[in-house]
Amino acid sequence: MAFSFFAREAGRVHVCGHRGYSLHYPENTLPAFEAAKAAGATTVEIDVVLTTDGEPIVLHDLTVDRTTNGHGFAADLSLEQIRRLDAGVRFHRAFAGTKIPTLAEALEWAKADNMGVVLEIKEVERPDIAVDHVAALLRATDTVDRVIVISFDHVMLKRAVERHPGLRTEAITHARHADLVGVLKACSANSVSIELDMFRTDDAKALHEAGFSTRVHVPRPDVLAPYWRGGRDPLPKLVQWIADGLIDTISGDDVPFIAMLVKRAGRAG
Repeated sequence: MAFSFFAREAGRVHVCGHRGYSLHYPENTLPAFEAAKAAGATTVEIDVVLTTDGEPIVLHDLTVDRTTNGHGFAADLSLEQIRRLDAGVRFHRAFAGTKIPTLAEALEWAKADNMGVVLEIKEVERPDIAVDHVAALLRATDTVDRVIVISFDHVMLKRAVERHPGLRTEAITHARHADLVGVLKACSANSVSIELDMFRTDDAKALHEAGFSTRVHVPRPDVLAPYWRGGRDPLPKLVQWIADGLIDTISGDDVPFIAMLVKRAGRAG
């Protein structure tokens, strides 16, 4: 049975670890993915760029400077050079020796652990090539059914579906569009990613009626704390939206926190 990103088909609202359990583990690494699952995640959001030799690797930034002990653009480094970098020690010495995973490694992990993957194309210099390589890997690893490809670049998503029929895609939005259903139809997406402050119940109902799934990104508790102190707690409404079936996936950096929200709503499956 194919992995479904619809809560009504999956029998639960998905908990999505943003870059894995990135609050307490080095982002976009296998330890972060494994920790996300252990904390209650059923999906992980990962980011993909290409090395200079065209290998899809799991990395958020275009450069390796922030998350590794290396320097430079991933697009200027070979896979062999990427493999020599430490992607854990800059986060905490306890993770020294952690490597940047290839996309193939991340997909094999997801398949073995029955996890869904929300895969964002971060490659900007060769986005269409990145999509083609990703699609080929999904077929080679037999993971097409558990991956949804996402991007801010809706034109690229449209081209991706045209070249690779059957590829599931999700359009990221950071605004409330006047015709969100129309936006998704225009780029042939299957789903939409919405920030919590842009979520509206009427939009969610219209999306579900039109056959689109919804993913809502929730800030960390420390970001929400000022709202709690100011008497503007968004969580009661959020939990109600989850309970009402308006949200298919909740994503965030603090996996136990978002898993608790889904459980509180009675939608953990």
